[in-house]
Amino acid sequence: MGTEQIVHIDTLQLIYAYGLILLAISLSRIQYFGLGKQLFWSSIRMGLQLLVVGYILTLIFTVNSPVLVILMLFIMIGFSMQIAGSRIKKRIPKFYRIVGISIIVGCGGATFYFCLVVVGYSPWYDPRYLIPLAGMIIGNAMNSATLASERLSSEIGERENEIETALCLGANPKQAVMPAIKSAYIAALIPTINTMAATGIVALPGMMTGQILSGTVPAIAVRYQIGIMCAITGATAITTFLILVQGYRQYFTAAYQLKK
Repeated sequence: MGTEQIVHIDTLQLIYAYGLILLAISLSRIQYFGLGKQLFWSSIRMGLQLLVVGYILTLIFTVNSPVLVILMLFIMIGFSMQIAGSRIKKRIPKFYRIVGISIIVGCGGATFYFCLVVVGYSPWYDPRYLIPLAGMIIGNAMNSATLASERLSSEIGERENEIETALCLGANPKQAVMPAIKSAYIAALIPTINTMAATGIVALPGMMTGQILSGTVPAIAVRYQIGIMCAITGATAITTFLILVQGYRQYFTAAYQLKK
């Protein structure tokens, strides 16, 4: 299987692909679901973003500079924080600082570990490996960060009386809020766990499918997919943990009182 067998998609074929988006919009309008505009503008935004990213990546691959690669990673993290924040109606205090630190440590650590230890390519900043792998890891961790933040905020709000009672009985803030932390952690990791359980039998992941379509031997694509799923799970777990550990402290005063 070689790269000469790759089927290239031209502009007209992309237009045909957008026919499926038009079908989804039509179904929404027929049944008055109210998602037509969101589907339309999201699809346009997706196309424009991917086209811009394509040109940027071409430039980065050509220059092959560690400075540009690191800059691209921070831009990706910045956008992931903005998207995560826009999805949440009730944020934890100091949301962007907490999520930013957590993603940088969790996703950054998992990405470089995977690239340097598992894959072991050289140089370490090779954009053809580092940027796509970081994108997959950050994207998945972003979803878990959103779930963890929103769930923690909701749980503490709903358990206010329970938490204050625990504090009155002598519990410290961490002990008082631990049920809320546990609930938020489980909620954030369930999608990743379900994805791992379904991978291979129910669904073929995007990375593996892309490699196979590009001519990679399926056995090699499978190994990469197993590795990246491990990296995603580790990054998600670390990022979620850091968000919850930093987040719950923002709800208490220095005197161990629950903030209203």
